[in-house]
Amino acid sequence: MSSQSIPLQRLQQTKHHLSGTSTQESESRLSIVHGELNPPLRDLTLGSLLDEQVSIRGEKECLVVAHTATRWTFSELQRQSRTLAKGMLALGLKRGDRIGILASNCEEYVATFFAAGYIGGILVVLNATYTAEEALHALQHSGCKLLFVEEKYGRHSNTELLSQLSDDPAQTPELNTIATLHGTFEDFKTYSNVMSGISAGISDEGFNEAANLTHTHDVCNLQYTSGSTGHPKAAMLTHHNLINNARFIGHRMSFTSADVLCCPPPLFHCFGLVLGLLTCLSHGASIIIPSPTFSAPAVLSVLSTENVTALHGVPAMFEELLSLPRPASFSCPNLRTGIIAGAPVPKPLMERLFKELNMTEYTSSYGLTEASPTCFNATTTTSIERRLNSVGKVMPHMHSKIVGRDGQIVPVGQRGELCMAGYSLQKGYWQNEEKTNECMVRDESGVLWLHTGDEAVFDADGYCTITGRFKDIIIRGGENIYPIEIESRLVSHPSGHITRSAVVGIPHPKYGEIVVAFLLPSNFSHWLDRPTDEELRGWVRQALGWHKAPVHVFWFGDEEVGMDEVPQTGSGKVKKHVLRKVGEEIVKGSKKRETRLHVAPEKREGMREIVMGEIAEEEQTF
Repeated sequence: MSSQSIPLQRLQQTKHHLSGTSTQESESRLSIVHGELNPPLRDLTLGSLLDEQVSIRGEKECLVVAHTATRWTFSELQRQSRTLAKGMLALGLKRGDRIGILASNCEEYVATFFAAGYIGGILVVLNATYTAEEALHALQHSGCKLLFVEEKYGRHSNTELLSQLSDDPAQTPELNTIATLHGTFEDFKTYSNVMSGISAGISDEGFNEAANLTHTHDVCNLQYTSGSTGHPKAAMLTHHNLINNARFIGHRMSFTSADVLCCPPPLFHCFGLVLGLLTCLSHGASIIIPSPTFSAPAVLSVLSTENVTALHGVPAMFEELLSLPRPASFSCPNLRTGIIAGAPVPKPLMERLFKELNMTEYTSSYGLTEASPTCFNATTTTSIERRLNSVGKVMPHMHSKIVGRDGQIVPVGQRGELCMAGYSLQKGYWQNEEKTNECMVRDESGVLWLHTGDEAVFDADGYCTITGRFKDIIIRGGENIYPIEIESRLVSHPSGHITRSAVVGIPHPKYGEIVVAFLLPSNFSHWLDRPTDEELRGWVRQALGWHKAPVHVFWFGDEEVGMDEVPQTGSGKVKKHVLRKVGEEIVKGSKKRETRLHVAPEKREGMREIVMGEIAEEEQTF
């Protein structure tokens, strides 16, 4: 039993003794749930976990990187990681030092993760989409002493960052060594330098001495959160946090050493690093990295050629995957499970995954960086209806409650803020005590709770449904409106022209806020065929309240929106603050809307080649 559960139980026992009711009877009326105590927590470091797997299945294939044709066994991953760890020691790194990595998904990323873990280093995973300014801030804030960096990957380039680091090293005074991956840049070292010549000066005894100083509760990873305002915060996560969370994720997916996971999500995010890489390693399974950054064709190829049994991704990845034509030879008969997370999953998408990819054992999941990350996860045997409408039950050794704005636990079935307690909570935000204390609060019995900022509801059986972000709730005329239910309704429009929807609230002088919808059209959609604003409002009103219908509807790809795709963070979450700003600008009249939005369906025939003029947006009255 975790130490944090003891004061919580004592509080509950005292409360129910005084009230004359049993714990079970009382808690059945309140939104508080507790995870199972089996399987037990384990005390391992990243290095000892890898060593354990080598002792069991050293020559089994562990890692496949499709785009570099790399295939490593567990033994080879151990050899690569230990050699790199020696190179880190030779550079003077020690327990607690920060090691940064700014790169796409590759085998070197995996080796760096375990190498840092072996010697007690803290791996700072930098978002691969960072600008030079963002990366510099993270390097300065974390105090990295070593940085592994890739100059170019996909459409992204770090040349500006590398030039700044070369021209003005004083701006990162603690950064002693910069090593490039997959190429060279000026006089910086390379990954190969650290692996070969430098590491030769460290003996096995020197390596073992450093590894023995590493403890399971040491911080091993700094994960920068996707901040919508200001600089991102860095969550401090431990070996104990990550390894146990990965173990329990695998249990929920019924993972064994026979499983093969295709993992497109980035390794700089918990989804790829923990739910992907570490979950596979903790169960002796194999992980396949299909491409440096997400590529739907690469995923299709891997699914068909690598005997894949599981596939991870955010909804946008699966939508793009299913939009591609599949070659005649395509087949993935063993694909059964995977995790879809990062954003709400539309029911039509789920149905296609079942029918077209055979992912009948997929599991829904909820987590956040500050909880290492997974808090709730369905199982492969959870009913399909519950997997569609919930994120499953709380994970083992975790506790969760839902509180109202007064901080009190709400009754089951009532919405409120989701809070988490247990072994997987971060140690706090790196060098940010103020923000740590804002979200991590002890209750009257001494239990430390993480306030997630997410709104949720429990049903009578303990299943959790995420209903949105507190900050995303639209308050119209004093009434709460939840974007997720409107988004789900819009995506299900029978026209088939809507792939994704994002609903936000923008200011209104009378109602406080009004509903605005941004829609991503399907690949085959022509604007003359799309449903009109009024048709969409009618569709929403058929199932939801009249006041929940969007006052304004905008389509990605239109000139007024200025974006072809849904703006997302690196973890696949919609940047709703960006959409609010765009919506406000359009509605204020700083941009104009095309006439097509006001063309009735019966008048559209024969108009495809007509170039429509623009008119000022007509104000709608609701």
